[in-house]
Amino acid sequence: MQNVPLSNGVEMPVLGYGVFQIDNDTTARCVADAIDAGYRLIDTAQAYGNEAGVAKGIADSGIDRKELFVVSKVWVSNYGEGKTYDSIKASVDALGGEPIDLMLLHQAYADYHAAWRDMERAYKDGLVRAIGVSNFNPNRLIDLSAFADVAPMVNQVETHVFWQERPEHEVMEQLGVKYMAWSPFAEGQNGFFQNPVLTEIGERHGKSVGQVALRYLLDNDVIVIPKSTHKERMEENIDVFDFEFSDEEKTQIAALDGGRSIIFDHTDPKTVSYLTNLVKEQMGA
Repeated sequence: MQNVPLSNGVEMPVLGYGVFQIDNDTTARCVADAIDAGYRLIDTAQAYGNEAGVAKGIADSGIDRKELFVVSKVWVSNYGEGKTYDSIKASVDALGGEPIDLMLLHQAYADYHAAWRDMERAYKDGLVRAIGVSNFNPNRLIDLSAFADVAPMVNQVETHVFWQERPEHEVMEQLGVKYMAWSPFAEGQNGFFQNPVLTEIGERHGKSVGQVALRYLLDNDVIVIPKSTHKERMEENIDVFDFEFSDEEKTQIAALDGGRSIIFDHTDPKTVSYLTNLVKEQMGA
């Protein structure tokens, strides 16, 4: 597996396994299968409710925890000085007691500056090896970075061939923030798995549509975390390092970019209202 260095020198795999929307019991089996298939990065979150399942899957795999790179995220209802720190300690415990390799703030809402101060504290105390954010648009990322003692090292955002986020990527590069994609298969929307451009290119290389999409993102310095509950698909998704695109193929895939979110637009007022109301309800506000 290829790695990329974060701004603090910690090495992070460029391709991992995501467990969003997988129940806790199934997560344990899937994580063990993913590790057996060769994955060394596992991505979870407090909000997924399956950190314990990730820990069990790691334990069941029999692999040394030090060989893995585990990512989790602080949910917005846990933002707040002291509260965020305690939630990180709880995640460390849920994930088996070892330092979490990368902890992210899940959303750029509520008092994320206070939450970030706790993230910095957890980092300095050795609870986590690296810290970053998720779903931060360029404005929020610049804002947080400007006032941080320890700048974010990763930003995980919706990214796939239909929304390639090139301007956003430029901002991340300027700030020294590594770019990580969630939903690299666009959740199957826009006819993703039947897309004629991806299909034709895949047939040319003996690869699936998913493999073409993952390789394209990897070639553009994007860390990816595809999800599947089927081991044969896990094995397929990790088998993407043995082919290359022609310049024409790169141009064809680049042209699929629609320039906007198709899954969950965090800049849309309706989305913002939904999330903030959800968090306020969870906090009993």
